[in-house]
Amino acid sequence: IVGITYRQLDYWARTGLVVPSIRNAEGSGTQRLYSFRDILLLRVVKRFLDVGISLQQIRVAIDHLRTRGADDLTELTLVSDGFSVFEVTSANELFDLTRGGQGMFMISVSSVWRELEGTISTLPGERATDEAAPVVEDPADELAARRRARAV
Repeated sequence: IVGITYRQLDYWARTGLVVPSIRNAEGSGTQRLYSFRDILLLRVVKRFLDVGISLQQIRVAIDHLRTRGADDLTELTLVSDGFSVFEVTSANELFDLTRGGQGMFMISVSSVWRELEGTISTLPGERATDEAAPVVEDPADELAARRRARAV
């Protein structure tokens, strides 16, 4: 179901990464019984491993979520850059779960674009004058074009 080996499952249960919440093994020959939430968490751990996040970083992230009281992991959105694991706490904020919970901000350029379009569309229009404005070939070199125009 999750795509991990029995050895991984056993190791993660023994080390406390994902402990079965219904029934843990009690000696040789007994079976562990995992809840749906446990299996979901196992799959999340596996996905992070697949994209290159170290087990140590995953462990730190999950431990940090538990200490913050985020018991219902199904309500979270987690993001990774390949090195760290972040919790999306709002539309504009990330919480770094692997570096002591440092907060970060996100900026959606497309939403800023839409906001700017809305603001500009409410402004009164203005007609261009008949005077020929200097044509700037390279927008990055606008400053040089202004200097040339001033020198004339």
